[in-house]
Amino acid sequence: MAYRPSWFRDGYVFVSYAPTVGINKDGEELYVVDPRTGTRTNELDDKVLEDVKSVIFDKRTTPTSRWVEREKFEPGLQAVPVYFDDRSVGNFEDLLKDSEFEGFHAVTLGELVDDGRVVARPGHGSPSADLRTGTVPYIKVSDLRAGQVNINPTNRVTDIVAERFWRGKSSGLSAYDILTPIRTSKNIGDFAVLMPGQERLVLTKEILVLHAAENADFDNFYLLWAMSLRAVRRQWDRIVFMQTNREDVGSRYREILIPVAPNSKRAEEVSESFRSYYLGMQELRQSFLNHLSESDKYHIFLSSVEAVEEEIEEELDDM
Repeated sequence: MAYRPSWFRDGYVFVSYAPTVGINKDGEELYVVDPRTGTRTNELDDKVLEDVKSVIFDKRTTPTSRWVEREKFEPGLQAVPVYFDDRSVGNFEDLLKDSEFEGFHAVTLGELVDDGRVVARPGHGSPSADLRTGTVPYIKVSDLRAGQVNINPTNRVTDIVAERFWRGKSSGLSAYDILTPIRTSKNIGDFAVLMPGQERLVLTKEILVLHAAENADFDNFYLLWAMSLRAVRRQWDRIVFMQTNREDVGSRYREILIPVAPNSKRAEEVSESFRSYYLGMQELRQSFLNHLSESDKYHIFLSSVEAVEEEIEEELDDM
């Protein structure tokens, strides 16, 4: 009979999703840093080893380890330890127990997409560098920052290239769509808002676009409010895997749990500050743009498609 250690559990796999294993990203030893002095010690920072010792010698798990049923290990996807770190899901469940969330219920993004309440789509594609000349802004993941879509006037494509990536005459985007990187970014799970006037864009394929459908009891501002909750944002950490040396989400964004309000009135109430902020910002922004357009003496670039086109016209006039 094969030897079975005392800590072994039949039908289960021990998983540690501790953040360190004693080696840094360059393959060198990773040492514990003394927080009082900010200097390295001689002790290796190996939290995985601590988890292993705990289960072998103390027969117990730690906050960064657990036993997982063996059948949950499908080839490929679920073989990543961090995927089993369900602390963020527990935090989300605790949030819904708060009196503030009375009547709310948990739904995954995938369920909302499947029942038609949320429209989810990837970006259009990634034009090669030699195609990036024209008037239509091309948006990369690095252009989504601090809740805004920041148009870079030096990164743009021609109309014919844009229409090729749009697969039609329009981008399919709408004002107040919410966007997040889903690959090659540390900002995966952080959402930016597409403002009016920015719809005519080409988005890199590494961006996810979410839009509340007409039959939903909530709008885009509610969706942004829900995605901005800390207990929702933390869930993204468990579904971001490394693909070679780049972060990747794939279709796992569908597993993110968000709270859904009991009715449209409650949804509007909790998201009012988000709605007021972006609508108010747009009102000020449009007023400022109107002022700038009354004179040709200004040279100020705002993050809008119109500004890109005006910039090009000025360049042509100066030739």
